[in-house]
Amino acid sequence: MSEHNDDPVSGASDRTDQGRMTLLGHDLRAAVSDIIGGLRLVDRSGLDESTRLQMERVRSAGENLARLLEEGLSMMLGEDDFAATHPANLQMERFLYDVEMRWSGRAREKGLTFRLARAGDVPPVLTLDRVALERVLSNLLSNAIKFTDTGAIKLDVRMAESGALLMSVTDQGPGFSAEALTRIFEYRGRPDGSRKPGQGLGMHISRHMAERLGGTICVENLGQRGARVTLELPPETWTIPARDRIVTLPDLGGKQVLVAEDNATNQMIIGRMLSKLGAEYRIAEDGTEALRCLERETFDLALVDIEMPVLNGIEVIRAIRADPRLSSSMPIVAITAYVLRANRDAIYAAGADAILAKPLAGIEGFGMTIADVLGRRARAPEERPAEAGANHAFDRAAFDRLIEVAGPQASRELLDRLCEDLRKVERGLVAGLADAGAAAIRAQTHVLIALAGAVGAVRLQALAQALNNAAHRGEQAAYAALGQEALAQLDRLIHFVTEEQVRRGEAA
Repeated sequence: MSEHNDDPVSGASDRTDQGRMTLLGHDLRAAVSDIIGGLRLVDRSGLDESTRLQMERVRSAGENLARLLEEGLSMMLGEDDFAATHPANLQMERFLYDVEMRWSGRAREKGLTFRLARAGDVPPVLTLDRVALERVLSNLLSNAIKFTDTGAIKLDVRMAESGALLMSVTDQGPGFSAEALTRIFEYRGRPDGSRKPGQGLGMHISRHMAERLGGTICVENLGQRGARVTLELPPETWTIPARDRIVTLPDLGGKQVLVAEDNATNQMIIGRMLSKLGAEYRIAEDGTEALRCLERETFDLALVDIEMPVLNGIEVIRAIRADPRLSSSMPIVAITAYVLRANRDAIYAAGADAILAKPLAGIEGFGMTIADVLGRRARAPEERPAEAGANHAFDRAAFDRLIEVAGPQASRELLDRLCEDLRKVERGLVAGLADAGAAAIRAQTHVLIALAGAVGAVRLQALAQALNNAAHRGEQAAYAALGQEALAQLDRLIHFVTEEQVRRGEAA
């Protein structure tokens, strides 16, 4: 008898589960994105030192959770390899600060001290798989704290004579037993009778992540007390080969660039790179000032930071794209530290042409991104390549993926429910807009954001999010314009889904 399950009913069930997971994944991403965004906007200036440190610890752990969630969802949903597709330019000073904020708190809770030492010759920026590195350090530090009852935990970051980067975690616990050392990297390899809880997964995960990084892990006992575990990363694992960095910088001579950025350090870095590329630029300290600059002057390009106070970058991009007086066809490059797919989709849906990730690692990538965006805008529409999510009202590929994972049988049920839900939202939104009822608008757009995102209606999702934000702020003046376009996009989506129902019904 075959061991393969060819039951069509079971297969349909699996595909239905996958479709549900896609919808759930969207909502999980959106929820975590809201948490991270909220933590970043908390004003810490009025907090006492202890509370401020706890807020920093929660923020750091939250951002790490966001990256783990993104990777996990990408694997479960069969999406692109997150680490390979979105490599991180890791700013070591900030990265190690986040590590210290998170793990010093964990150590203090147990009465331990935590020390972090970074040698002066450690490179300021690394290019590697951040998720894997965080998972190695999280498991090593968690183990060190778990097995140490008194004393100190130390993370030492230094360079080896070979040029490799070394990250060592040292504790003052009992060390590893001889039996533990023989099985230390095995799955659930902890010896029986251990006095500490756990399944022995930490070191197994750490070695797997080290191999993913291209490095190795070394374990050693330190005499009478303590142990040291060292992650070694050869230089080729965190640097870009020289041959890949030899590029001709684009000439941006004569280009006028608006830089909307509130951080003075980032203003200086971006300004210097633009000057070196030959461009002239104007700094806007926040989103409101950026829009005022666009009312007075014409620019060839806008660089917009997403995490600005007062008026954030997504709101600025939407305002530019919605108002023809504000150079609505001008190329826009978003600059952000956000890592979640939901954030990237929202930025593209708002109207950005490209995204640059913080920290900005070098002038080559910065310049080539700008040159590529300017080149795309300069070409005739029929010559422009398709851009994933940028300025498109509907991402048909996302819709087709959802239908594919649902399967032939479940897809018809999915379309029926989708059409029913969309019509229900339409009725509720029409009533809410007619009465200018903020609560009704918030409720309907909350549902619409999830539905539109799940099927690839990126423009409708962006409008629903903008309308939801306006309802939260009580900005009734924004209801009419946003609501009218949202209803128009919603009507098109309902029409499209209805046609799909008919087409697939005939095909069946």
